[in-house]
Amino acid sequence: MCYIRSFTLLLMLLAPVRVTADYVRSEVRIPVRDGVKLFSVIFRPDDHPEPVPFILLRTPYGVKGKNPERSDYVRGLAKEGYIFVYQDIRGRYDSEGTFKMTRPPRNRSDKKATDEASDTYDTIEWLLNNVPNNNGRVGMLGISYDGTLTVNAASDPHPALKAASPQSPAMDMFLGDDFHHNGAFRLSYGFEYCTMMETNKESFAFKFDQPDTFDWYLSAGSLPSIDRTYLHGAIPTWRDFANHPNYDSFWQAQSYARYLGEPKPAILNVTGWWDQEDFYGPQIAYSTWEKRDAGHKNVLVIGPWNHGGWSGGPGNRLGNIRFGADTGTYYRDAIQAPWFAYWLKGKGTGTFPEARTFRTGVNKWQTYSSWPPVHAQKRSLYLRSNGSLSFDAPTENGPEFDEFISDPANPVPYRQRPIQPLLDGLGQLGVRAVSERGTGCPPLVIEAAGFEGGHARMRGDISSQYFSSILMAAPLSRRGGEL
Repeated sequence: MCYIRSFTLLLMLLAPVRVTADYVRSEVRIPVRDGVKLFSVIFRPDDHPEPVPFILLRTPYGVKGKNPERSDYVRGLAKEGYIFVYQDIRGRYDSEGTFKMTRPPRNRSDKKATDEASDTYDTIEWLLNNVPNNNGRVGMLGISYDGTLTVNAASDPHPALKAASPQSPAMDMFLGDDFHHNGAFRLSYGFEYCTMMETNKESFAFKFDQPDTFDWYLSAGSLPSIDRTYLHGAIPTWRDFANHPNYDSFWQAQSYARYLGEPKPAILNVTGWWDQEDFYGPQIAYSTWEKRDAGHKNVLVIGPWNHGGWSGGPGNRLGNIRFGADTGTYYRDAIQAPWFAYWLKGKGTGTFPEARTFRTGVNKWQTYSSWPPVHAQKRSLYLRSNGSLSFDAPTENGPEFDEFISDPANPVPYRQRPIQPLLDGLGQLGVRAVSERGTGCPPLVIEAAGFEGGHARMRGDISSQYFSSILMAAPLSRRGGEL
């Protein structure tokens, strides 16, 4: 990678500024192979007695306000001592270049081609050669889009990338993550997210002209109509939604599992049981890497969290559900920090379970030597008449169907109306759980019946099929679920 070294210090390294007693902050524009410069903020331990590894966090959401010692997410790592590098990805905020949503991997035979993996590779190469007192090892982590960027980097890694933790990454935007869940398009999320990301280089919040976004979407019309009236062809991803309604080559090219081989860096896959955005992606990433994991470098953690719920706060509850333990704090201090310390600093025994999951109900962490567990048994669970659910198959003489009314003009919202925008313009979900559904059609209620003790324990792969008199939805899949 001599072309990186040839840039010397053309990157305009700004004078470092002490921000805490332990870290010195500097800003830098790191050049990559096509000449684009990526804005990065570096926090370097001041007067550390020995060389330390890098922790790299790449994001499309802006890095200028980042500080590892003020972040619950990586504060445990900051206490241990690393060189933190926060980077705006290509085309976002203060980085040069053109942004492309979920950029497909490049043609690796084209030496001039770029993608998120090549940008990460070139960034690491520059850091190793230009930031003093590093030990030659790099770790990377991130949640959601940042988790997908971590997958990209680990799929074609720089040799110095020794540990990567993709947390709730989107692995397939049609089959299971973010924009579509099992092929079902998520209208409000898709609209608000792509306008947030593609209106300009920074995060943008679309201004709705009605107080209830449900009414706005109901009256806005089709996807092409929304494009003509509100977006004027300026949002590429919205046009992609309209032009690619099925799982065609466009979506398949963005299915990152097909690009994963043997896990070269150690991999810590993380997600939450109630991740409303990307529960599919981390399990697909784990299972794909696991098929080629001869060196036991690929492990999985699933906790009682919603999307990114482990990144801050104690994690002792989700809405009104309490877990009797600070699961978020435990993850960050007892799982994430020791894992990076071992792979980047050689500290600890390096004994990590294949899978660690939080079992709700009894509220305990459990470990497994394989996932799904070897002792798990495959059983069928049936929808029965009168809204019941049972392990017993329907009898031939029993009712063949249940019926209910679904009327978009008289909905059963899962959020209290008037429904506010989903995103706050910073990539943060604005959804808050509500205890009342308000008016609307009676909800479809499924009740468990025939379970010993009134409950059932499930682990491993869970899949379901739903049939209706008016449609047959694509087969649903919730891999690795525990209910």
